[in-house]
Amino acid sequence: MNIEKDCVVAIHYRLTDSEGTLIDSSEGQDPLTYLHGQHAIIPGLENALEGKAAGDSFQVEVQPGEGYGEINPEMIQSVPRSAFEGIENLEPGMPLQANDGAGNVHHVTVREVTDEAVTIDANHPLAGQVLHFDVTIDSVRAATQEELDHGHAH
Repeated sequence: MNIEKDCVVAIHYRLTDSEGTLIDSSEGQDPLTYLHGQHAIIPGLENALEGKAAGDSFQVEVQPGEGYGEINPEMIQSVPRSAFEGIENLEPGMPLQANDGAGNVHHVTVREVTDEAVTIDANHPLAGQVLHFDVTIDSVRAATQEELDHGHAH
């Protein structure tokens, strides 16, 4: 069976950046299983999987626009250091959850810390990066009605 909309697909993958640094891998774990065509994975990878079959292996380079997007400068802000009262040892690269005052929680990354301010970035950590995937398709099957109703693989 070839991969098409509403198939349940299981893949093993290795994700690296442009320098070859490992970002993520399913090696030694269960395969990543998703419902194809439901935007459960980044578009560039989903598009590359279309039409392939179980047992196929391939490599794909995903540009930021088909991955986690370009870096949006509006999502990088400098916040007064006093807003982080009670948080010790703030360091660049540290992930945090921030409340926007309207009850929404955002995942942010600390970019810079000074005595007066903390620069935080709400972009996805992989935004702006070219992603390199090595993929092996483990299995492909038709989705059940329950999976289609729920919009994800079970």
